[in-house]
Amino acid sequence: MAKKKTTQTLAEQWAAYLYLKKETKLCIPAMDAMRHAAAIRMWEYLHRKKLPGKRNASRKKDVPGEQFLVYRFLAKPTEEQEQFLRQSAGNCRFLWNQMLNDFKTTGSYQTPAGYKKNYNFLTIGDATSLSNVQLNFQAAVNDWRKGDKGFPKFKKKGLAKESFRSTVVYDKNGNENMCLTRTGIRLPKRKEEIKLRMHRSLPENMILKNCTCTLEPNGKWMFSIQFSTIEEQDELSPFALTEVKHIGLDMSLPCLYIDSLGNRADYEKPYRKVEVKIAQEQRKLSHMKFGSSNYLKQKQSIAKLHAKAKHQRSDRLHKLSCMLTDTYDLITIEDLNMAAMKKSLHFGKSASDNGWGMFVDMLLYKAARKGKLILFVSKWFPSSKTCHACGHVHKELQLSDRMYICLVCGHVMDRDEQAAKNIDEEGLRIYRQLQSFLFV
Repeated sequence: MAKKKTTQTLAEQWAAYLYLKKETKLCIPAMDAMRHAAAIRMWEYLHRKKLPGKRNASRKKDVPGEQFLVYRFLAKPTEEQEQFLRQSAGNCRFLWNQMLNDFKTTGSYQTPAGYKKNYNFLTIGDATSLSNVQLNFQAAVNDWRKGDKGFPKFKKKGLAKESFRSTVVYDKNGNENMCLTRTGIRLPKRKEEIKLRMHRSLPENMILKNCTCTLEPNGKWMFSIQFSTIEEQDELSPFALTEVKHIGLDMSLPCLYIDSLGNRADYEKPYRKVEVKIAQEQRKLSHMKFGSSNYLKQKQSIAKLHAKAKHQRSDRLHKLSCMLTDTYDLITIEDLNMAAMKKSLHFGKSASDNGWGMFVDMLLYKAARKGKLILFVSKWFPSSKTCHACGHVHKELQLSDRMYICLVCGHVMDRDEQAAKNIDEEGLRIYRQLQSFLFV
């Protein structure tokens, strides 16, 4: 069973790491006991931890300051082009299964060039896509040997995700095998371009790295195009601000979040809108013969409804995360265990429909790109039980109590709004403490 990755909260240990990374000499007299202990623990951790080895035989080099951006577009291939895309995805799935079968029987596997000698149809697709299959299989085997993940599984047609990745390579003359055009992209071994619905402009000063072509369950092709750029950012720049625009977010199942200003996110649950329609279509599907033409058509209709909810959720989360990272310099949220929350109190469907984990990931990478800071407070921090007026902790507060009434000072406030204000103040306190520690 794969080991569960835990999110490390931003605390004094992280500040000590940045301080040690910036300064060669550690000024111990300038620290108090807590900061000194945190610095010593981080120093021991950095010197005892071994650098992780490579997961595969990729020749990719780590370039300092290199950042990657991925743009996802809807593709409009012709019938001939779609046949090529399906053939390439099928070749990758076939190569994976052959490598896995040889590895289970003999303990080793060949390179894609070795399999091409026995299976000529593998030469139809792109060679770099087959090389990426080999790299992915090496990474899966190494993860299994380390105990991080389970043993690799076979990919069955119709159930496994249909996708492949083509990488940009250059010949001796410097010509690339894949390039972008004004209206689409030209993949390897294809003379004509594949039309893309470019809903946003592409960067001009970035380098094209690869393109991942994925067939969605609703029958549409999505192209994820990756670019790279070198932009060195100062990790301590968010702490050099004198005036900080800050806000705290309290996760809310009905409306995604409530901020410290009392505003609720303009977020409507996308799956709840189509839930009744999905149930009706699935009921029709249950009465059809498995594998028939009508069965496949009905399955496609259900997939379109799920895709609609998925795209609406992603679009709204992108807009909210962009608005927050553009407006505020410091955003504080709780370090929640969403997996446990989904299993308890029958919150599984509501928590999944919110997409809080996806929202946090968007905040993290967008804040890092824009030079903003995201702080996490502990999930054990009593944000809802602490009175914002006097600081009294109401330990007997129940989840059903939506209004907070302080037993000491009589302060009355909405439970979620008060939690957001307490989270904001705690994040600002941590920020000031880290700021004073880093710039002594």
